[in-house]
Amino acid sequence: MSYETIKYEVEEGVLTLTLNRPEILNAFNQEMLAEMIDAFDHADADDDIRAIIVTGAGRGFCAGADLSAGADSFNADTRNADTRDAQASGLQPDGGGRLTLRIYELKKPIIAAINGAAVGVGITMTLPMDVRIAADTAKFGFVFSRRGIVPEACSSYFLPRVVGISQALEWCYSGRVFPAEEALHGGLLRSVHAREDLLTTARAIARSVACDTSAVSVTLIRQMMWRMLGADHPIEAHKIDSRGVYYTGRSADAAEGVSAFLEKREARFPGKVSRDLPDFYPWWEPRQFS
Repeated sequence: MSYETIKYEVEEGVLTLTLNRPEILNAFNQEMLAEMIDAFDHADADDDIRAIIVTGAGRGFCAGADLSAGADSFNADTRNADTRDAQASGLQPDGGGRLTLRIYELKKPIIAAINGAAVGVGITMTLPMDVRIAADTAKFGFVFSRRGIVPEACSSYFLPRVVGISQALEWCYSGRVFPAEEALHGGLLRSVHAREDLLTTARAIARSVACDTSAVSVTLIRQMMWRMLGADHPIEAHKIDSRGVYYTGRSADAAEGVSAFLEKREARFPGKVSRDLPDFYPWWEPRQFS
């Protein structure tokens, strides 16, 4: 795939998506938003892609929103006439939210390999990703209160679920920038690594999914786990677990998985996400911005 603000590279079933505006620490703009969403659409449609890694080119992961518009950088009323109706109603969609909602819908596991500064949308875009690892030199900041705005990218939903409400509020109230060790201690990261080892570690995690698992199982597991975060009772998990176990238990993947285990060999799962997801998928009602 050819893009202007990101790189799209596939190797051995793993897509590495690199934010690629290194001269400005990969600052996020509308073009990057559109290209990332398009890249995720292509990845979801490609059965050969089993996992995704997101990282940054150069010194930074993503320094947040591109502030080249100066004082009006966050002022939607100054952007263009195409959004006037939404602006008038107070319902201008947040670009970061469009991105994180697309990540939330992904059928593939996704890993953030945070190689440098991750501030504002640079960190909130990673919250619906499944695993976050970072270089030991990376820095983080939910800096919204210091810019006179509020958290975006659905982070008021994701961040408390990732790190707990008290930690989420402390970081967002202060808006301060903090080091990787604090992010690890606060539950934002899985692990911290020397910068030169970061992508090797991310690829090892991704390959453990790409090589050893059923693609259909992984897609169902990802959506079951994320969507049950909003359930109001464990019975909702019991319902979807039961449907999932019934469907997958009759599948060719289940037969292969058990046979491979008994025969002490690696499994060769035949299932494809493009054709073998159950009839009840998706089991949720689509939500619209309104």
